[in-house]
Amino acid sequence: MVSYLTEALVDLGHDVTLFASGDSHTKATLEAAWPRALRLAPSTRDVLAPHMLMLEQVRRVAHEFDVLHFHLDDLPFSLFSQLDTPSVTTLHGRLDLPELQAVFDTFPKAPVVSISASSRLPLPQANWLDTIHHGLPEELLMPQTQKEPQYLAFLSRMCREKRPDLAIRIAAQGGLPLKIAAKIDKTDQEYFKSTIEPLMSQAHVEFLGEINEQQPAFLSGAKTLLFPIDWSEPFGLVMIEAMACGTPVIAFNRDSVPEVIDQGITGYICEDLQGAVSVLQRLDELSRTEIRAQFERRFGARTMAQNYVDSYTSLLQASRRPVLRRAAAG
Repeated sequence: MVSYLTEALVDLGHDVTLFASGDSHTKATLEAAWPRALRLAPSTRDVLAPHMLMLEQVRRVAHEFDVLHFHLDDLPFSLFSQLDTPSVTTLHGRLDLPELQAVFDTFPKAPVVSISASSRLPLPQANWLDTIHHGLPEELLMPQTQKEPQYLAFLSRMCREKRPDLAIRIAAQGGLPLKIAAKIDKTDQEYFKSTIEPLMSQAHVEFLGEINEQQPAFLSGAKTLLFPIDWSEPFGLVMIEAMACGTPVIAFNRDSVPEVIDQGITGYICEDLQGAVSVLQRLDELSRTEIRAQFERRFGARTMAQNYVDSYTSLLQASRRPVLRRAAAG
């Protein structure tokens, strides 16, 4: 999301400096905080150390910028609350963890942005500047011309809260094949082995492993994306990835889901497994052309970037700073 936002801000004409790993690709000015992305460098055992170096790197040049925009949870609060340069942090993760209460009690003035209105609820004391939904570059994922969709799709992390087991049951009861594309993190390997792997032998299930955004045919070729979550979902990026492909979403009514899905337009919001099975018969009532059009109206990266520019401007006005000249994302 940092990349999508950075590129869209540059396209809007802003002078952006991106603090990130040295192997990043960007149209912005890149300031490398670490040579290589940490996900691709498993030999780096202390992942906090590169982040601390990056924060200090930003602090030393903070005066050069009009706004600092962080995506590092609460890590910048202590250091950057002491500086004159306005800063804002987008909170991407789950916010219902008990230990976060003390953090936001201690830093009640730190400006923060939520990625859904529902994600704010556990932290009413936070200094919420805005709610800005995620967006994708419009050309990143496109509907693909192909045969009539025949299968259901599940795309996610292979973890308990995403409920791939329920996706398998929905497909079975609906009498349709299911294709699962998911990465398996180390922390989820036991769950996969004990709960999901035994279900993979069913004839209607096909496991593809992890895929990337250069494979739009997976979502575009599906009758629907199943999103039977069982946790406080902050946003659910995969829902708008499906919409970008013109593919409807069937999701459980949890947290951010009603903010993302337009009921009866881009998909169906259900209360339980049986509700999800029942709406499988109604997928033909939805227009895949209209789903794509709704994605473009609501969830394009340019829309997201403009919403952030509006928030930056509000931040500058509140701090009585000059108009926006440059934005720093990191």
